[in-house]
Amino acid sequence: MPKKKQAAAYTEKFRREAVRRSEQKGVTARQVAEELGIHVGQIYNWRNQFKRLSEKQFNSVDGVDYSKVESEEIRRLKREVAELKEERDFLKKATGSSMDHCNTWFSLSAGDMKSNVFLGR
Repeated sequence: MPKKKQAAAYTEKFRREAVRRSEQKGVTARQVAEELGIHVGQIYNWRNQFKRLSEKQFNSVDGVDYSKVESEEIRRLKREVAELKEERDFLKKATGSSMDHCNTWFSLSAGDMKSNVFLGR
């Protein structure tokens, strides 16, 4: 019984170089495949693999390419900023409305602080 032919193991560097060369102007994938002694379909497969890999590894945020880790961190930080803004706005409103009910004012004169309290009756 004949043994099944095992696929040759090509290094990533070799595969990337084959894809890069096949994408150059004036050079076809078939020419590169013949030079390297591989089937042209292999170059197309590698090209698709690298394209899928790069789409998974990089995301575009505001027109800038970031790695997946960086873009996740940017999203997390944007959520955190939004939450902090909400808290700030809430505290501003709470402080502002409580100040409306406050009848205490402070004045500085001659270097000492005097507290004047008015009873709102």
